[in-house]
Amino acid sequence: MTRYVLAWLPMLVIAVANGALRQVTFGKVMPELHAHQLSTVIGSVLEGLFVWFVIRKWPPSSSRHALRIGLVWLVLTVAFEFFMGLVLARRPLPDVLHDYNLLAGRVWVLFLVWLTFAPWVFFRLRRTA
Repeated sequence: MTRYVLAWLPMLVIAVANGALRQVTFGKVMPELHAHQLSTVIGSVLEGLFVWFVIRKWPPSSSRHALRIGLVWLVLTVAFEFFMGLVLARRPLPDVLHDYNLLAGRVWVLFLVWLTFAPWVFFRLRRTA
C-alpha cells in the first residue's frame, strides 16, 4: 500500500496546480460557484488520468485492493482539506464544510466519490480489456 500512499503526493500537486489555474484564469471572470464547479470537473479529469496511469503501472491485486486504495486516497484528501482549512487557514468548521454541501451546488463531494472509486473503475477496465 506504501506505493499508493506515495502516489497520492503527485495527486496533491495536481490538485494545487488546478486550484492555482482556477485562481489566475476563469476564477476571475465567472461566479465563484461556477468556478468551483468547473475546477472540480477539471480536477476530476486530471486526477482520473493520473489514477489511470498509477493503476496501469501498479495494478492492484484485486477489486477489493483497488477499493482500499481509493479509500486511503479519500482519507488522505479529506484529512488534508480539513488540516489546511481548520489549522493552517484557521477557517471555522462551517466554512470548511461549505464545499461539502451538494444541495448548494458544491460538487466537491462528487470528486471525492470519483477519487474513491477511480482505482476500482480502472482496475476493472484493465481486466476486461
